[in-house]
Amino acid sequence: MTYAQTMTRDNELGGGVAMVAVAAMIAALFAGSTALTPLYVIYKQAFGFSQITLTLVYAVYVVGNLAALLFFGRLSDVIGRRPAALAAMSVAVVSAALFLLAENVAWLDVARILSGLGIGVGAGTGTAWLAELIEGEDKSRAAIIATSTNFLGLGGGALLSGLLAEYAPWPLRLIFAVYLALLLLVTLLIWRTRETVPETRRLAEMPMRPRLSVPTGIRAQFVAPAVTGFGAMALVGFYAALAPSILAQQLHVTSHAEAGGLFFELSIVAAATILATARLSSRFTMLAALVLMIPTVALIVAAQVFASAATMVIGTALCGVAAAFGYRGGLQVVNHIAPADRRAEVVSAFFVCCFCGNALPVIGIGVLSSWTSAIAASLAFAGMITIFALVALVFGARYAR
Repeated sequence: MTYAQTMTRDNELGGGVAMVAVAAMIAALFAGSTALTPLYVIYKQAFGFSQITLTLVYAVYVVGNLAALLFFGRLSDVIGRRPAALAAMSVAVVSAALFLLAENVAWLDVARILSGLGIGVGAGTGTAWLAELIEGEDKSRAAIIATSTNFLGLGGGALLSGLLAEYAPWPLRLIFAVYLALLLLVTLLIWRTRETVPETRRLAEMPMRPRLSVPTGIRAQFVAPAVTGFGAMALVGFYAALAPSILAQQLHVTSHAEAGGLFFELSIVAAATILATARLSSRFTMLAALVLMIPTVALIVAAQVFASAATMVIGTALCGVAAAFGYRGGLQVVNHIAPADRRAEVVSAFFVCCFCGNALPVIGIGVLSSWTSAIAASLAFAGMITIFALVALVFGARYAR
């Protein structure tokens, strides 16, 4: 080992500081996905597009997520955690720059796809990195830290964007200038964080063939967590894409800060729920999420029908609990039922269900609302979530032991 290598290693961040740096990376990446949430209404007016186009701009983000999952899921295992994390941060920087300079919908679509790609690579890398940085045998802390900082990032991005859009100049530009500065700061921290993969290989050695399947023997058991993940992310997608429009049109709340604050409420409740209920069993949290989804969608529809902001706030808090239980419980059940030699494939299949839940219902609501009304579209969404939850409860009660 040379003197230069010794200095580099001595100057690297390790221990708790390294964990904070990686958690900050996860939060910063996810913040970029919801920075648009309070801005969709402004973009609609500035670029002159429809509600369907709005939902497509939101949903195209999942294209990047799926590309990351299917083709780059093992990237950090091959080239190392730090290089993969720096690649994810670089993609996020390009995405933020495109949002900053956006002149039409095409710019937004490309930026959203890149945002999804960066988050997909960075979140998987960060979760694995945290597990390796944590000392001792109990690695469950890594999942708790990763999922809670995920929600904190989502909420922080929406809140800051809403506040700047409401009270500062350049509502479609300033947030992304601030976000770029944040990304560069976090990238510097990641650049100095200790690598945990002992032997890395070249990128050319990474297999690019997607591996995605659920073994025949556990397919019945897989239904409940898959539907739970789908439903939980569908609720989050509903709020991230459509809540500002609902606030403005049905509840007559036009403040961008309040639109960002509503999603911040959801995220903070979700993060607090994950931290406070870490000791609850995975099966209980998954089944509880399915039960809570039904009153959650009922409150969302009631808030629109009666134009009640208070009902929307209560429904949002309940949604935060349901989303936290559904995401964590579903993922842990999948980890339990998956064969050890095929766990990565089964977990990937679970995440595909989550990503589809985050995007497809939002598109459906956009189409329905243009044909009928926003309330009718929300009723259809509520009906879908209720049916899915009841079916998953039957499978979960029978198979998820």
